[in-house]
Amino acid sequence: MPKNYRFIDLITATFVAVLILSNISSTKILSLGWFSFDGGTIIFPLSYIFGDILTEVYGYARSRRVIWTGFAMNLLMVLVFWIVGKLPPALDWPYQDSFMNILGVVPRIVLGSLCAFIVGEFMNSFVLAKLKVKTNGKFFFVRAIGSTVVGQFFDTTIFLLIAFVGVLPLNLIWVIWVSNYIFKIGTEIILYPLTKRIVAWLKKQENEDYYDRDTNFSPIVIK
Repeated sequence: MPKNYRFIDLITATFVAVLILSNISSTKILSLGWFSFDGGTIIFPLSYIFGDILTEVYGYARSRRVIWTGFAMNLLMVLVFWIVGKLPPALDWPYQDSFMNILGVVPRIVLGSLCAFIVGEFMNSFVLAKLKVKTNGKFFFVRAIGSTVVGQFFDTTIFLLIAFVGVLPLNLIWVIWVSNYIFKIGTEIILYPLTKRIVAWLKKQENEDYYDRDTNFSPIVIK
């Protein structure tokens, strides 16, 4: 009989909120000293931290459900913005161009974002789950950071290649890639003590510490 987890719904809702906020914030490119990155980078690394927490406590299968939920909600967000953008504005509403500039659907960016998210998140969850079994649950720091290094590499690379090659100069794409990658990994390292505490607390509260020894790791199996 499936377990009734107390906090899985809250974690799922927060995970989805982080994804939607990061995608909306990504419409602004920031510059801080040598680093140039999209605004979503400030909050998006939290999705990988939530991914680590989900996989470490509840296992890959539960994480897979949450990843697909996040993907579906992102797709819904894109669809809503596209429909709203296409509908005619009221005659006395002068902000149509502003709306389209910020929330208008740009096919390449949407495709890049969705592809990068699904590949990156599944790589992160897969690596963490496999390493947990191989290390018998030890070295959580190595597993959490290592899985993020792999997941964020695919996420950052896929997004920039699809969204910006041929649109932005290659040297700027490279600067954005390095800035994003360093920032995301750095955020994971800085927040690791908090992640470790949350994981330990959840394991105790949920009475769960799942090991994916017999898990079907196909990303398209949703149970």
